[in-house]
Order: sequence, then C-alpha cells, then structure tokens
Amino acid sequence: MFEYVRTHQRLMQFILLLFIVPSFALVGISSYLRGDPAEVALAKVAGQNITQQEFDDALRDQMDRMRQRFGAQFDETMFNTPDAKQSVLDNLISQHAIKAEVKNANLMISDSVLHKNISAIPGFTLPDGKFDTESYKNALAARGMTPAMYEASLRQDLAQQQLINAVEGSAFIPKTVVTQVEAITAQEREVQAIGFKPNDFTAQVKPTDAMLKAYYDANAAQFSLPETASINYVVLSGDAIAAQMVASDEEIKSVYEQNLKNYTSDEQRRASHILIKVNKDASPADKAAAKVKAEEVLALVRKEPGNFAQLAKQYSQDEGSAAQGGDLDFFGKGMMLKPFEEAVYSLKQDEISGLVQSDFGFHIIHLTAIKAATVKPLEQVKEQIATDIKKQKASKKFAELAETFTNTVYEQSDSLKPAAEKLKLTIESADHLTRTPSPLATTNPLLANPKFLKALFSDDAIKNKRNTEAVEVGTNTLISAHIVEYKAASKRPLEEVKDVVTARVVAAEAEKLAKKAGETKLAALIANPVDATEFSEAKVVSRLQPPSLPKPAFEAVMKADTRKLPAFVGVEVPGQGYTVFRINKVQQAAADPGRTAEINKQVQAVAGSEDLFTYIELLKQKGKVKVIKHFEASAPAAPTAPVKAAS
Repeated sequence: MFEYVRTHQRLMQFILLLFIVPSFALVGISSYLRGDPAEVALAKVAGQNITQQEFDDALRDQMDRMRQRFGAQFDETMFNTPDAKQSVLDNLISQHAIKAEVKNANLMISDSVLHKNISAIPGFTLPDGKFDTESYKNALAARGMTPAMYEASLRQDLAQQQLINAVEGSAFIPKTVVTQVEAITAQEREVQAIGFKPNDFTAQVKPTDAMLKAYYDANAAQFSLPETASINYVVLSGDAIAAQMVASDEEIKSVYEQNLKNYTSDEQRRASHILIKVNKDASPADKAAAKVKAEEVLALVRKEPGNFAQLAKQYSQDEGSAAQGGDLDFFGKGMMLKPFEEAVYSLKQDEISGLVQSDFGFHIIHLTAIKAATVKPLEQVKEQIATDIKKQKASKKFAELAETFTNTVYEQSDSLKPAAEKLKLTIESADHLTRTPSPLATTNPLLANPKFLKALFSDDAIKNKRNTEAVEVGTNTLISAHIVEYKAASKRPLEEVKDVVTARVVAAEAEKLAKKAGETKLAALIANPVDATEFSEAKVVSRLQPPSLPKPAFEAVMKADTRKLPAFVGVEVPGQGYTVFRINKVQQAAADPGRTAEINKQVQAVAGSEDLFTYIELLKQKGKVKVIKHFEASAPAAPTAPVKAAS
C-alpha cells in the first residue's frame, strides 16, 4: 500500500521463509535428530557441526518442495550452482544460530501448546472433529519417524518461533514515522493531462529503405524462427501400471490382518489441568514457593471439584489452555511429557490427581473423558488397502519394466515401435517443440521438462536420428522420443517481413515525434503556467486507490515536486506516447483510524523483520560461526544425478 513496505516485502518474505517452520513440516527433521561426528563438517556454529549429510538433506528437501510445486517444469540444475548451495548453507547456519540461542535461553514449549499445534495439522481430523491419532502415526511412520521424534522436533521449532516472535514484536517505531508514512500514503493529488499519442504522428513518418534495413539488422532476433522438432514419443508411467494391477480379496485380507495395529485407534483420554509454573532449573526456594502455591490451589479444587474449569481459568499459568478451563482435548500415549502422561493414565474418569511435577512446574489434573481403543472394520479400509497393494505391485513392476524400456529405446534406437510393442505402450506425437521449455506450447507438461528437451535437442537425436535416452521426468515416469522432422533456426528475409518492419519503424518514429511534441509543450507550460487550455477534466489520484493512470505516469505524478503549484511533469509510456500532467492541488484524505492501525501494523512488521535480520547476524557472531567449506561462484558446477522426491 505504500512504497516503503512494498520495497521491503521481499526481505520480509525471505526471513519468514527461512525461519518460520509450518506445523507438520516433516522434511529435514532428521537433521535435527541425527549426529555423526565422523561426518565431514561444512561449518560450525556454537560448537555444533553442520555436516555434509545435513546439508544434502536440506538441499534435497528444497528440491523436493520445488518439484512438488512445479512438477514436470522443475529444473533441478538450478540448484546445482554455487550460489544456490551457498544459500542453503547460509540458511542452515542461521537455523543453528537460533537453535543455540533457544537452548541457551532455556525456552520450552508446554504440552498443551504442543498438543494444540499437533491437533491443528490439516488432514488429521475425523468427521466428529476429533484428532485422528491413527492417521497421524501412519503418516509419521511413512517418514520413518515416531510421534516422540516428531514432537521433539516440533517443540524445538515452536521454541525457535517463540524467540523469533519476541524479537519481531519488540521492534520500536516512533509515532512520527507512522505519521509520516500515512501522510505519504494518504496524500491526494488533483491532476489534469494532455496526451500526445503516436497515432497522431504516424502520417508524418516517411520510412526509407535505409531505415527499414537498419531496423531489421539491429533487431535480427525478432525475425528469427527457432529450431523446432516434431516428434513421436512414448511414456512409461507408474500410475498407468498401477491402474492395470489387481488386488484380490485374499491379499487385502492378509494385509489387513498382518497390519491390524495400523487400523487400531489407541485409547485416548481427555484431561484438563491447572499449571503452576516453575522452571526445572529454578532455585530450591522458587520450587518450594511454587509448590506451596500449587497446594493452595489443589485445596480449592478438592473443596470445589465441580468448579475445576473456573479455577483453571483463574489460577492456571498455562497460556495455551487456561482460557479453555484447562481443557487439553483428547490425546493418546506419547503426546505428553512422561510424568503428566503417567498421571493421566493412572486416573479413573472424573478423578482429580494430586500434584504432578514436570519440567514446566506443578500440575493438577482432572480426567474428564476416556475414549476406548477401536479397530476399523475391514470394509472401512478395504479400498485404501487395495490402492496400497496396487501401488506396491506397480512399483515393483515399474522397476522391471523401466529397465526393459531403457534398454529397448537405446538398443533399437532407430524407432520407438519395439519398445511400444514390447511394453504395450501407445506411441504419441507432438509438433513444433522448441529447445526452450514452454508449458503453454503443449498440452502435455512432460514435453516441457528441461531434462527431456535437453535430450531431444542433442546431436545424437538430431543428427543421428536416434531415440532419446529414457528420461526421468517425474516419480516413476520415463519418456523417450524420436524426432520425425527437425527444422534448424533460420532468419526470415527482409522482403518477407517488410510490412512488419515498416509498421514497427513507423511506430518507433511516431513515438519519437510524440515525445518531442510533449516535451516542447511541457517547457512552454513551465514558462507560462497560466495556460490551462487543452487539458483534460481534473481527477484525483492517490496511493489509497487503484491507480487510474499507467504505472510510470502514476509514479511520476506522485513523486513530482509540488512546493509550487501548479506543478507540471511529463512522462513517456512505451507504446502509449507522451503525457504532460498539471498538478493543481495536493491534499490529505479524510482521517481513518482503521487505515492508521493497518499502516502502523505494516511498518511494525517491516521494522520487526529488519530487527530479526540484525539479531540473527548477532547470534552468528555469538555462536562463533566458522565456515569450513565455501561454494565459490567461480567453481564449475559438477553434473548431478537426479534426486527422487522423498516418498
């Protein structure tokens, strides 16, 4: 909405991208939990190594996210540059610096806050609104993780975010800055305009052959035809193979019985609690004082057990649950700290515990509900099991067929027919493909894949008329093509494009004449501001409204010096001509408290991001960062093998 915020938007997005970890961001978690001293260290932060393995994981994670976003158009070579690799390493260094500070500050996340974040993960809510623990565990298992591993990582991520929020939220912005920004944002300018359009000057342009030749030579690329290839191609796809697979009732039943635990929902319990905080590293005196306070609250609870929720709102120091009367909703084993969990599972329904001590302090727990373990019937999960069986069969089959496909298109490289017949694939065709990826040029995005196009426009495919190698263009997806017709890049002769060249020369010369006339008029108006003839009807422009002028004109009007009115400014907009603007009035829009609050919020956000950037640099200094390996920009990038997306 205003220039300063717009200018700094990229910085804000960059910082948020690097350091705000979304809930259930499973990629890269293993790097936090793994430590192998024998690994080669690329950098050291606060005494901790950033290993080659951790770097490779982070690089692969970023590539996987980009691959998921852009599909077949993703070009992994963009990550095989020194700049890209250095960016990944710098990111890891910043993450480690924040992680070290979280540890030094002893920041902790309570069970209720952790549980609240896990419960909010999209895709794990049952129709009755309850958290689907079974699907949650299965999703983690698919990543090779247990709930305890993920929750330890999530605690760390949330603690880091807590530190980040504290830094960003502490930025101080003087009221005068907000006032100045709002004054600029809310300023209105009344303007009139005189336009000098190129069309009004075209009749004056008489292009010569020399002018046409000069333009043609100077803009030869505009009149060149790119090289093109019309092709036949075949695709071997895992999805297509899976559609042909069959899962028998016996197979489905066997998988169900062998993996019954995956279809069993563990017993879940719902509890409320009152927390009296005390740090685990607090002094004995502080711990004793907290315990005395907790015992006083426990006495009140014993006296009025039916008033537990109200007492929790009044006395609990757990920010995540106090407002809800201490309610933690349903949870299963492994989702809370061990002392808390053991206490909950020792209680009977509606029973209230004594004092339970954890790393966060003293808890008083009320068990409010028990949901028994349940087993999903076979009919309920039959379709999903069948899909999984088909995918497993297809995956195994794909590995076999991929080797046959790869070998056949290579060994019988003069045609795709042998591979198509052997594997029962359909030969498809596409016309006029170009070397530069263009998703809009074809209805099949696989044909815009950079790796495929590189193979297609290789010397072997063009000159030797051979099949391309089998190119991996997606997970379990291979493609090979054969060029049917190839046309090299060519330059269209001047006579063929003479009409186009003439039109462009006339347009260019007319623009010059329009600009010259506009500049002459501007000079006359500056010399004699009284002359207001020929101007359009006055209108008001402001940064608060959608621009009614082309962007270059709007910016010129809003930046013009208006200390002396009327003020004049001239602007050339390519293709539209030259416009002279007369600025008659400058005024402020009516006061708007909502607008003031929004501007204050945005200015605060920018300042907070700047502070965070500075703070992270200080943390790096504090952590005595030592970069052992630098990715020099001058170093040639070695080719890398394709990396499959994590499954």
